[in-house]
Amino acid sequence: MTGLKGKRVVITGAGGGIGASLVKAFADQGAVVIGCDKAANTDEPIAPDHLEVFDLLAPRSIGKAAENILGQFGAPDCLINNAGWTRAELMQDVTPEVIERELQLNLSGVMQFTQALLPAMVERKRGSIVFVSSVNAVLHFGNPVYAAAKAGIEAYSRAIAVECGEHGIRSNVVSPGSTRTHAWDHRLEAEPHLLPRVTRLYALKRMVTPEEVANAVVFLASPLSSGITGATLPVDAGATAGFIPFIDTVLKGVS
Repeated sequence: MTGLKGKRVVITGAGGGIGASLVKAFADQGAVVIGCDKAANTDEPIAPDHLEVFDLLAPRSIGKAAENILGQFGAPDCLINNAGWTRAELMQDVTPEVIERELQLNLSGVMQFTQALLPAMVERKRGSIVFVSSVNAVLHFGNPVYAAAKAGIEAYSRAIAVECGEHGIRSNVVSPGSTRTHAWDHRLEAEPHLLPRVTRLYALKRMVTPEEVANAVVFLASPLSSGITGATLPVDAGATAGFIPFIDTVLKGVS
């Protein structure tokens, strides 16, 4: 067992994709799941014990949501910052509006929500925070503003780990590669030839699943990783271990 039974776990972006798998994974461990999303209608096969509706693009709603959570549940044992979004794939898509929106959603809003809950966790002198980042934080696969925001999140996680460790707070990052969510399923239905072009980038020759990402988050949130803080754990089918197309093209001569 992971030691999460009865623990209060806050999960942002709980409405689908990786978030749905996170809700199920923590519920399976017996945790009290406090899901957060921008809409009340979610796609989880297992509903959270409580759903807090707020939008990371609305700073006032962030503070109010944190107040509601602290008032009803007290300081969370675990905070899982999963929410994120991007559509600006290339530099040519980057505008001032895109910069403002994507940095607020993927970096500033995440920091604001964490900062609102962190003092209560520090005061209680225990807690675990896990951020869901992306391989885009360390290698460029497109989505430049999103990538910059995720790199910022990883730096922020290290700051929490170093400065709050003496108060019993651990902070870590899970960094997924391409994850086979429903969004990817819809895209592959429209572009069936895209799948082999994507999977050839990975050492395991496949995408990771939302469940695999959730398993890593559960590990880092739980006492099983009690000696780990300030770390980033890739769940990326080998994307950041090395560039397999280089091996195929240069060393094996595969065209």
